[in-house]
Amino acid sequence: MRAIAVVGPTASGKTRRGVALAQAFDGEILSADSRQVYRGMDVGTGKDLGDYPEGVRYHMIDVAPAGYRYNLYEYLRDARRVNDEIAGRGKRTVIVGGTGLYVESLLKGIVLPEVPENRELRAGLAGKSLDELASILAGMKTLHNVTDIDTAQRAIRAIEIEEYYQSHPEAAMLARTPRPLDALIVCVDIPRDERRRLITERLRRRFEQEGMLDEVQGLLATGVKPDDLIYYGLEYKYLTLYVTGQIDRPTMYSELEIAIHQFAKRQMTWFRGMERRGFVLNYLPYDMPDDEFKDAVGILLER
Repeated sequence: MRAIAVVGPTASGKTRRGVALAQAFDGEILSADSRQVYRGMDVGTGKDLGDYPEGVRYHMIDVAPAGYRYNLYEYLRDARRVNDEIAGRGKRTVIVGGTGLYVESLLKGIVLPEVPENRELRAGLAGKSLDELASILAGMKTLHNVTDIDTAQRAIRAIEIEEYYQSHPEAAMLARTPRPLDALIVCVDIPRDERRRLITERLRRRFEQEGMLDEVQGLLATGVKPDDLIYYGLEYKYLTLYVTGQIDRPTMYSELEIAIHQFAKRQMTWFRGMERRGFVLNYLPYDMPDDEFKDAVGILLER
């Protein structure tokens, strides 16, 4: 049964649309969000579990403890297993998420071998700037996106993986022999100004009504290290910097809002890039009435 993938920028209403499609087409949700995998990180990641009515199963949410660094290898391993289980129940997989790397890798059917930690290599790279690490990685492979080099830690891990592939050609061959997943891709289309408005409103709501600051304080109180929360970026980065006294509240709020807007822009850049890489994205308006949205997807599935 053909899968459905619902993608789009943050605050565009992907979760609600995905749930509606799962109900309409006898499906189960497979989350493709790199931060919703963590337990206890609910408000800042926008899990919106209240949008899941009884009877709609969801997967790849709350599968790892906060503080852990879940990676693409683990996601693809676990998501493929979940997809097979959904198919085994005769249900349709509805992929929902804004992490473009996860969505695209899953749809491409990329299989990644497990790459062990190389402590000697990491020690040799420690202290290098992000630009230096990016240059090293660029000398090892073609950089199709900036996800591998948005932090020094990720750049080092990417170098570690490429180093492993060079010395283990059989692993590289496995990684380059994909098993594509047939899916209809629906992108929630939202104008830039409206997207910015919804992001601003949601951020205010998360602070004033949903207890996002309390969530971060609670995670720290349970023993999650500040550096681990900062690693997750966006809300967890800036709120942790504020809670630990490294920035003041106005700076935290303003820089966080700017970062989320920039993140949404990068998401759309990624999805447009998927089109250049051969994927067909079907754009449907974010404010389309629910029944019309489901009908439009139904027609696309029949083509």
